[in-house]
Amino acid sequence: MSADKRSRIMSHIRGKNTKPELMVRKYLFSRGLRYRVNVRKLPGTPDIVLRKYKTVVFVNGCFWHHHDCAAFHWPKSNVEFWTEKITRNEQRDARNHRELADAGWNVVTVWECELKKSVLEDTLQRVYRTIVGEN
Repeated sequence: MSADKRSRIMSHIRGKNTKPELMVRKYLFSRGLRYRVNVRKLPGTPDIVLRKYKTVVFVNGCFWHHHDCAAFHWPKSNVEFWTEKITRNEQRDARNHRELADAGWNVVTVWECELKKSVLEDTLQRVYRTIVGEN
Protein backbone atom coordinates (compact mmCIF):
# COMPACT_ATOMS: atom_id res chain seq x y z
CA MET A 1 0.00 0.00 0.00
CA SER A 2 1.39 3.39 -0.91
CA ALA A 3 1.93 6.08 1.71
CA ASP A 4 -0.69 8.30 0.06
CA LYS A 5 -3.31 5.58 0.06
CA ARG A 6 -2.58 4.68 3.69
CA SER A 7 -2.77 8.36 4.66
CA ARG A 8 -6.12 8.71 2.91
CA ILE A 9 -7.49 5.63 4.71
CA MET A 10 -6.21 6.74 8.12
CA SER A 11 -7.70 10.22 7.70
CA HIS A 12 -11.17 8.70 7.43
CA ILE A 13 -11.03 6.89 10.77
CA ARG A 14 -13.54 8.36 13.18
CA GLY A 15 -13.25 8.73 16.93
CA LYS A 16 -16.97 8.85 17.75
CA ASN A 17 -20.00 6.87 16.64
CA THR A 18 -17.95 4.02 15.25
CA LYS A 19 -19.69 0.84 14.13
CA PRO A 20 -18.51 -1.14 17.18
CA GLU A 21 -19.65 1.64 19.51
CA LEU A 22 -23.08 1.83 17.84
CA MET A 23 -23.50 -1.94 18.17
CA VAL A 24 -22.94 -1.77 21.92
CA ARG A 25 -25.15 1.29 22.35
CA LYS A 26 -28.04 -0.22 20.39
CA TYR A 27 -27.88 -3.41 22.43
CA LEU A 28 -27.83 -1.60 25.77
CA PHE A 29 -30.70 0.65 24.68
CA SER A 30 -32.74 -2.38 23.58
CA ARG A 31 -32.24 -3.86 27.07
CA GLY A 32 -33.73 -0.72 28.63
CA LEU A 33 -30.54 1.04 29.69
CA ARG A 34 -30.29 4.76 29.17
CA TYR A 35 -26.95 6.49 28.89
CA ARG A 36 -25.01 9.52 27.77
CA VAL A 37 -22.29 9.39 25.13
CA ASN A 38 -18.84 10.97 25.06
CA VAL A 39 -19.10 12.82 28.38
CA ARG A 40 -16.17 15.24 28.29
CA LYS A 41 -16.23 16.00 32.01
CA LEU A 42 -15.02 12.48 32.80
CA PRO A 43 -11.41 11.34 32.28
CA GLY A 44 -10.93 9.80 28.84
CA THR A 45 -14.32 10.97 27.53
CA PRO A 46 -15.96 7.54 27.89
CA ASP A 47 -17.95 6.26 24.90
CA ILE A 48 -20.94 5.35 27.09
CA VAL A 49 -21.79 6.67 30.56
CA LEU A 50 -24.49 5.05 32.69
CA ARG A 51 -24.80 7.33 35.72
CA LYS A 52 -27.53 5.23 37.35
CA TYR A 53 -25.07 2.34 37.55
CA LYS A 54 -21.95 4.52 38.07
CA THR A 55 -20.44 2.72 35.08
CA VAL A 56 -18.56 3.85 32.00
CA VAL A 57 -17.93 1.80 28.87
CA PHE A 58 -15.02 2.26 26.49
CA VAL A 59 -15.30 0.59 23.08
CA ASN A 60 -11.69 0.27 21.96
CA GLY A 61 -10.19 -0.54 18.60
CA CYS A 62 -7.62 -3.32 18.90
CA PHE A 63 -5.02 -1.42 16.85
CA TRP A 64 -5.28 2.00 18.47
CA HIS A 65 -5.27 0.72 22.04
CA HIS A 66 -2.90 -2.26 21.59
CA HIS A 67 -5.09 -5.20 22.43
CA ASP A 68 -3.21 -8.47 22.75
CA CYS A 69 -5.21 -10.33 20.11
CA ALA A 70 -4.87 -11.59 16.54
CA ALA A 71 -6.29 -8.32 15.19
CA PHE A 72 -3.32 -6.30 16.45
CA HIS A 73 -0.15 -6.08 14.35
CA TRP A 74 2.64 -3.57 14.72
CA PRO A 75 3.00 -1.50 11.55
CA LYS A 76 6.00 -2.31 9.41
CA SER A 77 6.60 1.26 8.27
CA ASN A 78 7.24 4.36 10.37
CA VAL A 79 7.80 2.00 13.30
CA GLU A 80 9.17 4.59 15.72
CA PHE A 81 6.15 6.89 15.29
CA TRP A 82 3.60 4.09 15.75
CA THR A 83 5.40 2.57 18.72
CA GLU A 84 5.39 5.93 20.51
CA LYS A 85 1.80 6.70 19.51
CA ILE A 86 0.35 3.38 20.62
CA THR A 87 2.41 3.35 23.83
CA ARG A 88 1.11 6.84 24.70
CA ASN A 89 -2.44 5.63 24.05
CA GLU A 90 -1.93 2.69 26.42
CA GLN A 91 -0.51 4.94 29.13
CA ARG A 92 -3.33 7.45 28.72
CA ASP A 93 -5.94 4.67 28.89
CA ALA A 94 -4.41 3.27 32.09
CA ARG A 95 -4.31 6.74 33.68
CA ASN A 96 -7.94 7.47 32.71
CA HIS A 97 -9.14 4.09 34.02
CA ARG A 98 -7.30 4.67 37.30
CA GLU A 99 -8.81 8.16 37.70
CA LEU A 100 -12.31 6.86 36.98
CA ALA A 101 -11.92 3.96 39.41
CA ASP A 102 -10.58 6.31 42.09
CA ALA A 103 -13.69 8.47 41.58
CA GLY A 104 -15.91 5.43 42.17
CA TRP A 105 -16.79 4.55 38.57
CA ASN A 106 -16.92 0.98 37.28
CA VAL A 107 -14.93 0.80 34.04
CA VAL A 108 -15.89 -1.68 31.31
CA THR A 109 -13.76 -2.08 28.21
CA VAL A 110 -15.13 -3.72 25.08
CA TRP A 111 -12.59 -4.61 22.41
CA GLU A 112 -13.36 -4.45 18.71
CA CYS A 113 -12.41 -8.12 18.28
CA GLU A 114 -15.04 -9.07 20.89
CA LEU A 115 -17.75 -7.75 18.57
CA LYS A 116 -17.18 -10.24 15.75
CA LYS A 117 -20.23 -12.31 14.79
CA SER A 118 -18.98 -15.49 16.47
CA VAL A 119 -18.72 -13.88 19.94
CA LEU A 120 -20.96 -10.81 19.64
CA GLU A 121 -23.96 -12.03 21.65
CA ASP A 122 -21.80 -13.39 24.48
CA THR A 123 -19.86 -10.13 24.67
CA LEU A 124 -22.97 -7.94 24.73
CA GLN A 125 -24.62 -10.11 27.39
CA ARG A 126 -21.45 -9.99 29.51
CA VAL A 127 -21.33 -6.20 29.25
CA TYR A 128 -25.02 -5.90 30.21
CA ARG A 129 -24.62 -8.24 33.21
CA THR A 130 -21.53 -6.34 34.34
CA ILE A 131 -23.37 -3.02 34.20
CA VAL A 132 -26.49 -4.14 36.07
CA GLY A 133 -24.53 -6.28 38.53
CA GLU A 134 -25.70 -9.75 37.50
CA ASN A 135 -22.24 -11.33 37.58
